[in-house]
Amino acid sequence: MILIIFTINIVYVSFFTVRMIMTLKGYRYIAAFVSMIETVIYIVGLGLVLDNLGEIQNLIAYALGYGSGVIIGSKIEEKLALGYITVNVITSEIDHALPKQLRDKGYGVTDWTANGMEGGRHTMQILTPRKMELALYATIKEMDPKAFIISYEPKAIHGGFWVKSVKRGKLFK
Repeated sequence: MILIIFTINIVYVSFFTVRMIMTLKGYRYIAAFVSMIETVIYIVGLGLVLDNLGEIQNLIAYALGYGSGVIIGSKIEEKLALGYITVNVITSEIDHALPKQLRDKGYGVTDWTANGMEGGRHTMQILTPRKMELALYATIKEMDPKAFIISYEPKAIHGGFWVKSVKRGKLFK
């Protein structure tokens, strides 16, 4: 019974985590479908615990399964890597070859010259699917190991030459 409750809660919370992230990223219909499965799993697991409230080990298994489910759900979301990120890169030297090299690899790059505390800098803004995030970081670090990199998730994307590809989810496919 303990193992069943533990496993059910891992599955439930993993579904819950993935569903929440899908909802936040705008995948409403998939999130709704996942929530139906999640609810059935939750009711079965909670029912098992409530039927055996006198058994403290069942409550402990429920709590441990919940915590484990959060970790596993987060790992699943990392593997799915839904959505896009915007990466801002600031290099210490003005190098016009760097944006071109990134464009040649398929990234959309907007670049400009900026001024830092110690003089001129080259700044780039790059939109990429999250699945390409680590590859982009590796490419940037290979080209400029001292580059300053900041990334964030854009809430909305409008305009630019990638918009149709982004809306269809076909960027880098």
